[in-house]
Amino acid sequence: MIINTGCRTDIPAFYSKWLMNRIREGYVLVRNPYNPSQVTKYSLSPNVVDCLAFCTKNPESMLKYLDELDIYRQYWFVTITPYVKDIEPVVPDKEKVIESFKKLSNHIGIDSIGWRYDPIFINKEFNVEKHIKCFKDMAEQLKGYTHNCTISFLDLYEKVKRNAPDLRPPTKEEQIRIAKEFAKIGKSNNITIHACCEKNFLSEYGLKCNGCMSQEIIEKSINCKLEPPKKKNLRQECNCLMGNDIGAYNTCGHLCKYCYANSNKGLVIENMRKHNEDSPFLIGNYESGDKIAEAKQKSWITYQNEQISFI
Repeated sequence: MIINTGCRTDIPAFYSKWLMNRIREGYVLVRNPYNPSQVTKYSLSPNVVDCLAFCTKNPESMLKYLDELDIYRQYWFVTITPYVKDIEPVVPDKEKVIESFKKLSNHIGIDSIGWRYDPIFINKEFNVEKHIKCFKDMAEQLKGYTHNCTISFLDLYEKVKRNAPDLRPPTKEEQIRIAKEFAKIGKSNNITIHACCEKNFLSEYGLKCNGCMSQEIIEKSINCKLEPPKKKNLRQECNCLMGNDIGAYNTCGHLCKYCYANSNKGLVIENMRKHNEDSPFLIGNYESGDKIAEAKQKSWITYQNEQISFI
């Protein structure tokens, strides 16, 4: 099975010591975000965790733990966008993130790391032409360090409208222009461009729309064939092989204006103060009324071969 660390927060950037403590102790406790007293206990044993999946805007804090993480098969997404501090207030300088990306790629391998350039939005500073220029500059720097890049367009959740009223998603015509140009840039840098939860019509313009963390991508990353249980995805357009997430909403300290996982800055700060790196929970600790159930976990691996061929 897959343990995911990155759909609800950025664990590598803000909670790396906690994660390593959990790995050393062999388990983690996760609250149901919609029923907090319902707690799931996940084993972190490599015998049942087929892939440890990350999604981060800043992997630097995890680099010193890479040797210790070698007991796991891994897949990493690193998000690198050109946005400035008024949009991404706490994300480090992008050149530093690119350097961390390269170090990470050199350690885990080019097939085990993907670049995310998302979400793409339009405002007074970022029009289509600027996105194309910035994407080209970054793709040229990341050439030889990844084969995959995932893009998506801004989703206007109510919290996004509230926190970033000046941002808008690209129009259909703008999306097509971006898809065409990004696909060309990707091809010249040996990077396949995937669209995350976007309409399949973008495949006509050179993008892959079959999932950004698809079974094919994960199998290639971990050199294993998988037989995952059939599971309905939360979003119709999503074909990703999603795992069980051990993060928590309203805990990401990047405070990006477009974030779907944070409601407001005050709640994030409050939750981060409750973090204890020695707790089995990401935020807080045991509470009266907690009902803890052990997850049913088993390996999905059916075949392992260093020479698995992918078309």
